[in-house]
Amino acid sequence: MCNRYTPPRPEDLAQRFGRAIVNYPPGPIFPRAPGPFVRFDREQSVEIVVGQWGLVPWFAKASRLTYTTNNARAEEVAVKASYKQPWARGQRCLIPAESFDEPCWESGKNQWWTFRRADRQPWWLAGLWNRWVDRATGEVVESYAMLTLNADAHPLMSRMHKPDPKLASDQQDKRSVIPVADDDISAWLGGSVEEAQQMIRLTPAEDFDAAPAP
Repeated sequence: MCNRYTPPRPEDLAQRFGRAIVNYPPGPIFPRAPGPFVRFDREQSVEIVVGQWGLVPWFAKASRLTYTTNNARAEEVAVKASYKQPWARGQRCLIPAESFDEPCWESGKNQWWTFRRADRQPWWLAGLWNRWVDRATGEVVESYAMLTLNADAHPLMSRMHKPDPKLASDQQDKRSVIPVADDDISAWLGGSVEEAQQMIRLTPAEDFDAAPAP
């Protein structure tokens, strides 16, 4: 899972998509804090939205949840109550990140690592979004979740997070974010559910520039 990331500079994001950005939050971004995400509008045009990192499902009684929804297991999005409606509706988004951070416990204590792309371009992390409306006040809350995938067999991401000594190395359920390739952006945002499913995969270790955080 991922609980901290840093978005690109607003001017870089605006230049990439040709869209102005308002109320752009400074990084790093933590769960339940506002962050930018990219989606298609009804006309299939790109829009950049600032919303809560922690998806608020349609059935929520309030926007501040008592459970965490900032990360969504990709293996469960089609059936998990919080995510199955956005997934079925194609409410997919990109979460732009200059870098993201993960804890490494190989030394016996937590050492944060920072992950950038090897080519120093931004990550486009796979996500789901939802728009929740408070029935009592009419307040509209935009929110999003970051998809993750099992990474027990990945040479780099399997080293992150605290291992469970009771479980074998291939049963830890270590998680990784799911970067979307630049060429797949339009298909991820606007393609079919079946097309999106094909893009849910781990990124090769050589695509990462990863090291302990200063």
